[in-house]
Order: sequence, then C-alpha cells, then structure tokens
Amino acid sequence: MSDEENGVDEVMEPQEEAPVAEVMNLRTAVQEVLRQALVSDQLARGAREAVKALDRGDAKVCFLAQDCDEKPYPILIEALCSNVQVHLIRVPHKLELGEWAGQCKIDQDGKAKKVRGCTCVVVKDFGEKGAGYDFLRDYIESGGNELEAED
Repeated sequence: MSDEENGVDEVMEPQEEAPVAEVMNLRTAVQEVLRQALVSDQLARGAREAVKALDRGDAKVCFLAQDCDEKPYPILIEALCSNVQVHLIRVPHKLELGEWAGQCKIDQDGKAKKVRGCTCVVVKDFGEKGAGYDFLRDYIESGGNELEAED
C-alpha cells in the first residue's frame, strides 16, 4: 500500500532558519545592555534614582541625554560620575534614551508608543552579559564617551 491509499499526506515541516546576527554598533550595544539590565531590574532611571545609585557606588555605567532641559542637572551627574569614577556616555536624545530604558508602552506591532523622555539612566548591574556588553566594554576601554546621532 502506498501513502496515498492510506490517506496519509507527507507534511514538510519548515526548517528553522538560523537567527540573523544583528550588526553590532554602539547604538545596538547600548540598547542590548539597557534591555538586559531592565530585565534584571538593575536600572536607575531619572535624576533621583541615578543620583542615589551613583552616590551609593552601585553604578557601573551612566547614560546622559544631551538635550536636557535643566541646566544644573548634567553638571551634577557629570560631577558624580567623575567623583565615583563611573564612565559617562552621552546620548543625543532623551526620548531615545527613555524608550531604551523602558519608559514607554509597546503596541501589538512591537512599536513604542507614549515614549517618556529620560535624561539619565544608570546601569547598576549588566545582567546577562552578551555581545552588546562586550562591545560596550571595548568602547569604554578605548575611551569613547558619546553616541552619535542617527540620521
């Protein structure tokens, strides 16, 4: 008997494609590091939380938005970072930093909606260390401190 006579059809299962490796640059590395820290609840977002984390010595790295509205705020964060020797990386836009730090709602399509700006984010622990962590660590060791604006 053949398979057709038994009413059994062969079903071809789709083969799993290997995940496409995302090209790692500073922007994607920062996004990945912030995502991992957010998942492990190790982010300090906003002035109050960031200052507390920096003052306690819990901070590993600090991200500061360049388009901050308050004049004394960046001066305070810069002084605290240099005092406790935490690396400071400048991000061009606070809305971008807020989105990366989870200060938004995600719709059904996976797009960020109602994004709240966040001027400062401190990573207290990196969580799971991956390619983004390695890239960011190398960037910091090479003396980099600024994320370029995306065109």
